[in-house]
Amino acid sequence: MTNIDVLIGARIKGRRIALKISQTTLAESVGVRFQQVQKYESGANRVSASRLLMIAETLGVPISYFFQGLDTAVDGDETDVVSRRANAPINALTDARVGEILALVETLPKEQQMAVLAFLRTLSKTTEQEHA
Repeated sequence: MTNIDVLIGARIKGRRIALKISQTTLAESVGVRFQQVQKYESGANRVSASRLLMIAETLGVPISYFFQGLDTAVDGDETDVVSRRANAPINALTDARVGEILALVETLPKEQQMAVLAFLRTLSKTTEQEHA
């Protein structure tokens, strides 16, 4: 298991929850048992490319959705890229709550997305001031 597997699993889970799809329903649509979906979502099992494409289609997102947030910068030797990506730090996207929030926001029209962003910025500033 790598951090990339965990990140992809969190993105699957967040999107599934946002769409209110059960693990069983997702599993049936991609031809696996719900236990396998649990393993994908936890990052315990790696999702094959073909299975990830089926999951993306079921969840109504492009396959690139699952790779958002990965560090793709190339520094120095290109053979080192795979190693650095496999050990990339787990970021906030691996938190299922954050994944769910992102998936829900993505379903909103652009103007509502901007309003949510403005609200979160205001809330963050308020929190910072309280702790100062």
